Amino acid sequence: MLTMSGLIIAMTLAMLDNMIVAPALPTIVGDLGGLNHLAWVTTGYLLASTAATPLWGKLGDLYGRRITFVTAVVIFLIGSVLAGAAQNMAELIAFRALQGLGAGGLMVGVLAVIAEIVPPRERGKYQGMMMAVMPVAMIGGPLVGGFITDNFSWRWAFYVNLPLGLVALVVCWLTLARLPRGAAATGAARPRIDWSGAALLTTWITALVLITSWGGTEYAWGSPQILGLAALTVLAFAAFVTVERRAAEPVMPLSVFTSRNFSLAGTLALVVGFVMFGGVTFLPQYQQFVQGSSATNSGLLLMPMMIAAMVMSLAGGQLISRTGRYRALPIAGTALMAVALLLFTTIGTDTSKTTVALYMVLMGLGMGCLMQTTTLIAQNSAPAKDVGAATGAVTFLRNMGGSLGVSLLGAVYTSHVTGNAGELGSDVTQMTPDLLKSLPEQSREVFQRAVTDGVTATFWWAAVIAAAGFVLAWFIRQVPLRGYDAPASSPERRKSSTRGEEMAENSSK
Repeated sequence: MLTMSGLIIAMTLAMLDNMIVAPALPTIVGDLGGLNHLAWVTTGYLLASTAATPLWGKLGDLYGRRITFVTAVVIFLIGSVLAGAAQNMAELIAFRALQGLGAGGLMVGVLAVIAEIVPPRERGKYQGMMMAVMPVAMIGGPLVGGFITDNFSWRWAFYVNLPLGLVALVVCWLTLARLPRGAAATGAARPRIDWSGAALLTTWITALVLITSWGGTEYAWGSPQILGLAALTVLAFAAFVTVERRAAEPVMPLSVFTSRNFSLAGTLALVVGFVMFGGVTFLPQYQQFVQGSSATNSGLLLMPMMIAAMVMSLAGGQLISRTGRYRALPIAGTALMAVALLLFTTIGTDTSKTTVALYMVLMGLGMGCLMQTTTLIAQNSAPAKDVGAATGAVTFLRNMGGSLGVSLLGAVYTSHVTGNAGELGSDVTQMTPDLLKSLPEQSREVFQRAVTDGVTATFWWAAVIAAAGFVLAWFIRQVPLRGYDAPASSPERRKSSTRGEEMAENSSK
């Protein structure tokens, strides 16, 4: 529990930052300009954390969790200071990427440490506690971010990370001292960091996100730029697969994907990231521009979704620990998310806050069913020696879903707003809630309808992704969770997951 205290602080640090920034985005765009680059304030952060996550997981396996974890905290804090001092949108996006680089190490580090000290059968309740931090941060983040934006400067949305980060730095350094140092750190094995794999991974995921961000907005889908990025994505991905198959210590062991449960859990993690980050990013736009909420109140209005997610995450973790069964949670979670997203597509300029809150409760319940369950299934499906890399892989997929979700849905949102409110001129790209109030009523209504159309369009796309996740969830097998019966590194322990999957397959037949 002492170790958990440090991990909770670190996870809060990683999750809180993105949530603090969301309510400040309308003001940031009004101050720095660049509506077309709005999504990249979030995408830059998610993209960097996504690309770095597998590398952090492997570095933890090689050098131990403690040193890699503390290094990630330091990088995150440096990025926070620089982001707060940004003078234009390009600088802000670059420094947000640096923040994301550190945040990737925090998120995968927390889950990998839990995997080392807690067996899978008991891990559900601990990961449930940890994943409950996510909705808590999502509640506190918008509140703090909105309050800072309304009463101080949006720059303090980044500076506020410093005191919490310093506490996390000290606590984690002390509480993680008893963890193993890692094979390379103890001299038991020569470190072989897969830098080629990490570089190729970063290349293809970045090119893919650029396609979803620029296609149809910055450049036509058939333009040389988009076609070139598509070719780069395919070539880099093919090279990445080739390198990972031959690497002695691959940054993402492809062998873990031979487990059907691992592949399905990773895919569902991608779905959760796509839906969750997309929804949280664009809901404040609707709440502030259409419903007239302040930045602080838009954070408060997200509470129904976050509280529901927290309660369901804790309840799901306890259920898994007591029964050892988890298959029903992904099915129920994807169904709830799909229904909630379809309901969100019906909102209009006159939809009440109560109605939106009820939709958010359904969304939160679905998120709570999936957030920690996908990680648990993935860890239980991988050999103990690869638990860090496996955790990094599933976290990578969740973050990649967030990156693609924010960039793709951001392009949809921006296209609808600029297309439907184009008659207002260039002011559209620098619109703030305060500026909107000063416009004539007719112009204000035009912009509000454009925002509503943009937000509902994003939810239509998210609903399709959630529905696909619901179909995939039915193919997850109920594989027994490992308990205390064998050492984590024994061959029998590593074979238990495979035998469990074979038994589950025979039973289903």
